[in-house]
This record gives sequence, structure tokens and C-alpha cells, in this order.
Amino acid sequence: MKNIIITFFCFLSIQVFSQQQITLKQAIAIAQEKSPEYKALINQNQASYWRYRNYKAGFLPQLRLQATLPQYRNSVNRIVLDDGSDDFRRSNQIRFDGSISLNQNIALTGGTISVSSQLERIDRFEPSESTGFAVIPFSLNYNQNSLLYNPFKWQKKIEPLLYEEAKREFIERMEQISLNTSRRYFALLKSQIQAKIAKSNLSNQDTLFQISKGRFKMGKIAENDLLQIELSVLNSENEVITNEINLKRASQNLSRYLVLDTENILLSTPKELSTFTVTVEKALEEAKTNRKAVIEFRRRRLQAEQDVAEVKGNNKLSMSLRANFGISQQGNQFNTLFDNFNQQQSVVLSIGMPILDWGVSKSRKKLVEANKDLVNTNIKIEQQEFEQEIYLHVLNWQNQRNFLETTKKAQEIALKRYEIAKKRFILGKITITDLNIALQEQDRSVLSYLNSLEKFWNDYYILRRLTLYDFVKNKKIEVKDIIYD
Repeated sequence: MKNIIITFFCFLSIQVFSQQQITLKQAIAIAQEKSPEYKALINQNQASYWRYRNYKAGFLPQLRLQATLPQYRNSVNRIVLDDGSDDFRRSNQIRFDGSISLNQNIALTGGTISVSSQLERIDRFEPSESTGFAVIPFSLNYNQNSLLYNPFKWQKKIEPLLYEEAKREFIERMEQISLNTSRRYFALLKSQIQAKIAKSNLSNQDTLFQISKGRFKMGKIAENDLLQIELSVLNSENEVITNEINLKRASQNLSRYLVLDTENILLSTPKELSTFTVTVEKALEEAKTNRKAVIEFRRRRLQAEQDVAEVKGNNKLSMSLRANFGISQQGNQFNTLFDNFNQQQSVVLSIGMPILDWGVSKSRKKLVEANKDLVNTNIKIEQQEFEQEIYLHVLNWQNQRNFLETTKKAQEIALKRYEIAKKRFILGKITITDLNIALQEQDRSVLSYLNSLEKFWNDYYILRRLTLYDFVKNKKIEVKDIIYD
């Protein structure tokens, strides 16, 4: 057994030498650059960025070129003659046309204004060969699908909120990555310490077993006590095996999450944070200023109001407007197209109104109004839950440091008690049962302190995520802007 222990510690020293040592702060920094969650977050944020860029570009002038090169037709078609009768004519021709237009959406009215130029050429092959040209050098057009509902106005209100919501969600998700990293970090840290405790206990139990065998031969202890110590050695060996499996699992979880090249990671126990005070009022104030939920509530209300406005604008009376003003010319010679232009104007105002729809318009209006009321009710409930979550977490956080100090003190007492119990057992003053009780209390106290330390750090990162505020540095949490090319 002694040779096995020596070999084990030699192997352990080689393994520790090859391990990658990281702290909790370093692990979080790595996760916020390499973890799968961060990569998925970047993709989501990129989609939000380009959606906002698309919205902004939609209100800039759009220059568009469109052409048909060429359109050939050789067929018999039915046409309407001047006297109103129908006849058939063969068409054998090739057509070319092209246009260039400058379009601008008008947010104030909800319509689109455009300036365009168009050129068209037709080459006929039957019944005789001829060429015709038509040109519209200038045409001013205005198109509005609805005079009573302006989608651009609502887009101007909602799209900036969606983008701001996405930016705040990015920061919240980054803080969630910190929390997820902390959980994996402490899972591995506890596994490492438990594995170390199990190996130390095995070494101590084996030493005590060797001492007890000598004392048994001298008749100082009963066979029952010797068997109990031997059973403790066997249980300690099983604990070592179990903890090695848990250690391997926790190492893989953290290593894969941080995308590390090795699973041999040596962690250090994080120190406690400097003392700072968090009040419910301060936490709520920062949360309402920084969290995406506040923007989301406003955006959802606007979207419900938009649905109502759209139905009211188009439900009973629908109106659309199309207007055109320009000049044009046609002829058989291209050089004569730009002389003596003809004016062209058109205005089309379309109106639609249901006469009998059996309550369709009314039900559609009532539906969107009911949905708006539902959205407002849900938002009120979510706002209460939002504030309650922060309130309860702050109260919990205020007591967390006291819990940590208590478990730390209990750990120190249990460690000292076990050392005293072990010495007294060697001197024969206590039984193996008393020693095992002291050992169990020591192991429980160490694990209890680690659990309390883990909860302390996890609660700290939850507090940051809930408020998007750094109470240690006393400033709002921000991340650098990511520019997508």
C-alpha cells in the first residue's frame, strides 16, 4: 500500500505540472470570447444589426436600374379594333426597354415618391420591317397604398426599440455566460477538492489501519474496531474512484465550454468580493434603466397599438392614391424623340367600403382591441414579476455574505476538530466511531463552505444580470460595440 501511495503522489505531481491553471475571472473572459453560447449570441446579434441597417436604408433614396434585353415574340394574338370588334393579328417583333428610377419613402405620409426615365424600342418583322421608339425622359410618381394607415410611422417607432432591445439583450446574455461559467467552474472546483479530500482520507485511513493492526496484535483494541477501520479503508477507496469519475465529467464540461485544448485544468478558489451595499431601490432603478425588458414592454404595447391602427385604417373605408406627372414622346427616329414632348398626367384615387360583411369588420376590430388589452394585462403582470425577482434577490444577497462567513468558520472548526480527534485516536483515547464522525463532519463542512462560496458568486453574477450594473465598480455594465462588415 505504501508503494501504491508513493506512486500515486508521483503521478499526481506530474499531472499538476502539466495542468493549465486558470482563475474564475480568466475562465469568464475566455467564455465571453470562445464559448458556443457566445458564438450563437454573435449570430443573433448580427441578425439584429442587419435588420436595423435594412430599416435605416429603407428611408434613404434608392436608385434602381431595370431592363428587358430582349423580349422576342412570334405569335398570333387577339386584338380589339377601333370599332370595338375583335380580330387576330400576327406579331413578329423584338422589344427592348430600360428604365432608371430614384425612389424615396416618405415617413410623414406613408407613401413613396419616385423620379424615373424610360426608353423603349420595338423592331417589327411582319407584315413589314419597321422600328419604333418611345421615351419618357422625366416622370414624377407618387404611390400610397393607404391614406388612413401609415406603416412608416409605426416602423419609425418600433424598429429603433427592437434594435435597442437587441443591444441590451446582448449584454444580458454576456452576463448569463458569466453565470454559466461560474457554475461550471465551481462544479469542477468542488470535484477537484472532493477528489483531493478522498485521496487524503484514503491515505490517513490506511495509515491508521497499519497502526491499528499493530495495536491489535498487542491486544490494545478489539477485532471489531480493527474490522471497522479496514471497512473505512475500503469505503475510502470507493470514494476515490467515484470522485475521479465526477472530476473527469466536470473537467470535460468546463473544458468544452471554454473550448480549451486540455481537460487537465487546475482551478484556484475565488476570493470573496470587497464589501459593498446593494439596496432594493438602487437595484430597481438600475434595472428599469438598463434591462431590455423595459424596452420590450414599450415595444409590445406599440405593436399592439399598430395592429389596432392598421385595422381601423383599412377596416371600413380603404383609400389609396397614385399620381403621375411627366413628359413623353414616340416616333420612328431616335433623333426626333427629344423634340416637342407630350405631357402625361394621371391621378387615381381608389376607395373601397364594405356594404354588407356580416360583422367581419366589427369582429376584426374587436379582435385586435382585445389582443391589445391582453398584451397590456400581461405586461403589467410581467412588470410585477420583474420587480419581485429583483426585490427577493437583493434581500437574499444581503444575507449571503453572512452565510459565507458562518460556513467558513464552521469549516475551520471542523478541520481543527478532526486533527485533534486523529491524534487522540492514535493515543487510544477515542474510538474509531468518534474519529469517523469527526471525519464526516470535516468533509461536510468543507463541502458546505464550497457550496456557500459557489452560491455567493452565482448570486453576484445573477445580480449583475438582473440590473446590468457593476456594484463593485459602481457603474453601468457595457460591452464594446461589434461592427459587422
